[in-house]
Amino acid sequence: MQNAQPPIPEGELRAAVHLIRAQRWASLASINEDESPLASMVAYVPMGGLEVLLLHLSRLSRHTQNLLARPSASIAIGEPDLGQGDPQLLARISLQGAVRIIEREGERYAESRSAYLARLPQAEQLFTFLDFVLFEFVPDRAHYVGGFARAYAFGMDDLKRAAQT
Repeated sequence: MQNAQPPIPEGELRAAVHLIRAQRWASLASINEDESPLASMVAYVPMGGLEVLLLHLSRLSRHTQNLLARPSASIAIGEPDLGQGDPQLLARISLQGAVRIIEREGERYAESRSAYLARLPQAEQLFTFLDFVLFEFVPDRAHYVGGFARAYAFGMDDLKRAAQT
């Protein structure tokens, strides 16, 4: 019999939402062909109620090749370490899910491209390179650590609800 998880305090959920929205640089974990893990740093753009995070990645990169072959992934986002205090007290969240390509000819591409460039305008030139692919990372669960003794695992419904408030 599994232990039921206690409810996540609303303040922690709001802090997790703020962390995702405040940052734009994250660690992306993908799975290599030999099933070993690969972590890379990528820019991301959260959309709306955090249903998806946009990723704009080059097909030339190993992590993109991994995602095209095996779409399961994890994204870790953390507060920046400013070199002060205990870094283990910094808030961080790990999102697990899968990616899917947003096709250039699809109806969502223009809207997603605009949203990405609104947050990361320096990336505009990259959209002219044909090797770049726009992905939606669709999280299905999360693990948030807000500091010492403040760790919570939860599904995305909780996070999406907190993103609406």
